[in-house]
Order: sequence, then structure tokens, then C-alpha cells
Amino acid sequence: MRLVVAECSVDYAGRLSAHLPPARRVLMLKADGSVLVHADGGSYKPLNWMSPPCSLTVEEPDDDVAATGVQQIWRVLHGKTGDQLIIRIHDLVIDESVELGVDPGLTKDGVEADLQRLLAEQIELLGDGHQLVRREHMTAIGPVDILARDAAGGAVAVEIKRRGEIDGVEQLTRYLELMNRDPHLAPVTGVYAAQEIKPQARTLAEDRGIRCLVLDYDAMRGVEGGPARLF
Repeated sequence: MRLVVAECSVDYAGRLSAHLPPARRVLMLKADGSVLVHADGGSYKPLNWMSPPCSLTVEEPDDDVAATGVQQIWRVLHGKTGDQLIIRIHDLVIDESVELGVDPGLTKDGVEADLQRLLAEQIELLGDGHQLVRREHMTAIGPVDILARDAAGGAVAVEIKRRGEIDGVEQLTRYLELMNRDPHLAPVTGVYAAQEIKPQARTLAEDRGIRCLVLDYDAMRGVEGGPARLF
């Protein structure tokens, strides 16, 4: 990764044309060949950029261009479209290269497996007197996330999603239909648990006698937040 802070002007020439007048900006040159032009604002979005495959050549300005204060001309050429990003460097402030290495990628926090584990550990969120039977209770069409017993001993099947949508309600409905055929479990009630439950999914669940539980992931893992809400 090469990071450059420079007073520069930028022109994009190709299917579209764009011009950035001289100003101090951050130029980011990545190992994949991409070049991005950033200002001190606009969050993550660059002002202009060239995606790979592309090549960078550095040219010395002629006398007339040098007389305007330009020290270098960077010409970034796209290998397929022929588009060009032309960066005129007026004043080079910082020019640093850093080897970042291979990035391990994003690890998502609060995925369904995390929610399942935390709800199993805090099964009382389903209601007073609930007890965990097992996680990943297998049925003929797949595993139910949690099988529990309520205070009266009745079986409760819990389906967990990060975002509760209609598909999840349909999935839990199929599980309940199968589980209620098992005389050792029936009658089985259902709980649809998610960090967010869409209104249409909630309406469908309630119409089918399925309770909805909104999970507060931060509160469940001990970070300040509100309680889970059972409807």
C-alpha cells in the first residue's frame, strides 16, 4: 500500500470526464493496482478512482506545465477501457509505502450461531420456568435451533435469525408441523427469535400462533443495551 499526501489536480478522461482543481488530497495506491483519490471528508468514498487492471506511469512535465507549479504527472491507464486518470502533483507532502500482507477477512459478530449460543445460555429470556433441552434438535428436514421446555413441561421450538423475515416463519412452521407428529413432543409451540423482526413476518407468525422474541445482542453478551422483548 502506497499512501501519498499531495497538492494535486485530477482529471478523469474516458466514457465520462471529471475535473478536480488543485487541493491537498490523499492518494491511495493499492497492491491490486487500483488508485483512489480521497479528500478529508466523504467517509469511505473516494473523489475519483481507477479500478484494476490499470497501470501507472510517472511523467516529467514540460516547461510550460512546470511553470504552473506541476512537479509530476501521474497517468493511470485502464487496461481494458483505455480510460485515464491524470493526476498532476503540485506539491508532494508525504509519500510512504507499507506492506500490509494478506488480510484475513471480515469476521462477523452477532451471527446466528452466536445468538443461538447466547439464547441457550440465557434460556429464561423465553419466559420464566423455561429450560433448555438441546441445541440443533434434528428433524427430517433440518435442525431446529433450540428445543426447550416451558414451565408446564411443554415442548418449545425456537428458530433464530439475525433479521426475521417471512421465510424464517415459513421454516419454523414446517418444523412445527413435523415435530407435532411426534407423540413424545406434541404439542410443540414455536418462538421466532431475531434481532429485528419485519412487520409482515410478525403478522404471519402471530397468525400461526408463533410467539416473537426480539433479541438484544449487546445486552445478551453483557454490553449495555435494552432487554430482549417477547411478544
